[in-house]
Amino acid sequence: MAPNHSAPPMMTTTTTTSSAELLQAQAELWCHAMAYLRSMALQSVIKLGIPTAIHRCGGAASLSELRAHLPVPASKLPCLSRLMKLLVTSGVFGESEAGAYSLTPVSRLLVEDDAEGSRTCLSPFAILASSPFHHRSSQRLPEWLEKEEEEDAAAETPFMMAHGAGFYGYVGRDSEFGALFNEAMAADSRVTAQVVVRECGEVFAGSASLVDVGGGDGTMAKAIARAFPHVRCTVLHG
Repeated sequence: MAPNHSAPPMMTTTTTTSSAELLQAQAELWCHAMAYLRSMALQSVIKLGIPTAIHRCGGAASLSELRAHLPVPASKLPCLSRLMKLLVTSGVFGESEAGAYSLTPVSRLLVEDDAEGSRTCLSPFAILASSPFHHRSSQRLPEWLEKEEEEDAAAETPFMMAHGAGFYGYVGRDSEFGALFNEAMAADSRVTAQVVVRECGEVFAGSASLVDVGGGDGTMAKAIARAFPHVRCTVLHG
């Protein structure tokens, strides 16, 4: 008899998912698919000035108390309430049982006009990170992953596919985006500089000079020079 070369039967595994597991998986998938709404909510409260308004109200306020500070019509306050609750669950704001929203360590970094906040405000960085420039780039990621590296020089990165130039090339070409980028980098450097000069003084104690490569507008170098006058600082924009 001729040998039987037919393929062996495929083994099948049956996994039974309970209703509770199915609904939990569905809920988690919804959270992943709509995670971008958190960054959009964050961008919205920054542009509306809500963290600063809460600060001006003493650090905690209901939406009705904030109304005098917000450019939002009364008819849309219920929608704004839902947006705020999303950010409460994300830890951006706190909420009391009485319905008053308060600042957390995260939202304190978004306060713009107090003496301490003016040195630690990261609103420009958050606006940059949630800008359409980056979102359009991320939308090209699947297409970019499919391309061979030598196939299209214009597709070196998803950003290049979306905007026709590399990131820093686009910064130099688009004045609005360039200004946003520089402001965001300076804001981020101000926060970092405070920690550096406070916690890392021993690094500069024996240094006579330093070079900040890619130092932008020199925010970090200026902070170091103020804290350690004996250090001669040079900034290379890069």
